[in-house]
Order: sequence, then C-alpha cells, then structure tokens
Amino acid sequence: MSNNNIIVTRYEGWAELRNDREDKRNAMDRASRQGLMSAFESLRNEAKAIVITGTGGSFCAGIDLKELAHERDRNINTASEEWIAVNLAIRAHPAIFIAAVNGIALGGGSTLINVCDLAVASTRASIGTPEMGFSTYPGMAGPAIQLAGMTRKQAAWLILTTNRVDGATGERWGMVNECVEPDRLLPRAHELAQGVARFDAVALAESKQALDRLPTNIDWQKAMDFGQEVNVSIQSRTNAQAQGFANFAAGRKNPGQGV
Repeated sequence: MSNNNIIVTRYEGWAELRNDREDKRNAMDRASRQGLMSAFESLRNEAKAIVITGTGGSFCAGIDLKELAHERDRNINTASEEWIAVNLAIRAHPAIFIAAVNGIALGGGSTLINVCDLAVASTRASIGTPEMGFSTYPGMAGPAIQLAGMTRKQAAWLILTTNRVDGATGERWGMVNECVEPDRLLPRAHELAQGVARFDAVALAESKQALDRLPTNIDWQKAMDFGQEVNVSIQSRTNAQAQGFANFAAGRKNPGQGV
C-alpha cells in the first residue's frame, strides 16, 4: 500500500514503511509527513514493530528545503511543527520503531534515526547535520542527538563541524545498534521486527515508555521546543540563516551540503 510517498508493507505483527522519493533523496515534503502520520495511525493496534527505511541511496535528507522555500514565500511556516509532530508521534506510538539506515541521513534524517527505538545502519550510511552551514542550530536533530545519549564531544562533532559519520561510527557512538553490509540491512531489520512482534503488545508499549521515563526523565517536547528557541535567538542576531537559504535557492552549496 502506498500513502503519499510512503510505501506501507504489512507483515504478521509488524510492518515496513519506506519513503519513496529517491529523486529527492527521500526528503520529507508535506505529503510524506502526512503519509507517515496516516501510516502510524493505520498501524496502531496492528503492528507491534515498524521498520522505517528509504529508497535507493538515501535514508532521509531531512525536511524538503525547496518545498519549504516555496511555502515561506506564501507565508506558510508549519513544516518544522509538522516534522516535530511526526517525531513525537513515533515516541508516543505503542509500536517499537526500527530505523533501517540505508544511506544518507541528514538533519531531520538523523533525528528520525534517534527517535526510533532501535536502528540498524548499512556500511554505506552517511549521517550528519548540515545545519551549521546555514548558520543554523539543528533545532530537532541537535536535541535528539544529545537525548540519544551521545557524549558532548560526539554531539559537537556532528552539530558544530557538519562532518558526517558512517554506519560503523554510528554504532560505536550508540546512534545505531548494529552496522551491517548493505545486502544484510533489510533482512536484519526484518529479523528484529519479527523478534519484537513475538512479544505482548502491552508489555512492549509500557516498556518503551519506561525507557523515556527512567532514569533520566526525558521530555522530548521541551527538547524540541528548546531547539526552536535557539533558532529564534540566532535569527534575531544575524541574517546568516536567510543567506544560507538564499544560497540554496540560487544553487550555491552551503558547507555540509552535497554528496
């Protein structure tokens, strides 16, 4: 089943969601965000595990910046709010989410890895936060990186340098659980989903929520709100963010962009 760029494949007790915008590096446009939310709701009380992956060489390149620019020209500024809602929906959903990171995961793509409960990465994965190239704090990816348990030095590497990490480094840093060869990625993610689906749905949902409540009492909403506040502060002191988006619109690459 396909739902607004999101291909939903159902199995017994679990499901796979695949973002099918390969030509856009699986960037999350409005249709994709809505497709995910619709898929989450349709799988509630049906799938005990959900695998999320991308098509081709990209996992997810974050929010679709070209669509974002067009919407800002029309005074539509809900993309960040909608993407936060998608990520919070994953945290609140009773299913266990497994990221199968098949390739490039930038900005919001790295957020998606970190909000998932489990993650497997291909050796071809390339994970990063290019926002600093736009003179922007990664308002969702930044808090998610730190809430995922990385050290300050590891978080700083991603947030402050725009340097990417591969799947093996992601495993060492705790961003993903395993790094496997590309041909093993989906089989391994499917194995995990099948294994999780063996367990009681209530026990899984309660245990998932307990992971956020103890021992650190993480509040994802406050963390995401904080990320937005940081960007408001940046915008009040410099026009560099606007210049970064202008560079993108004109076809000039900012640091951290490109393959």
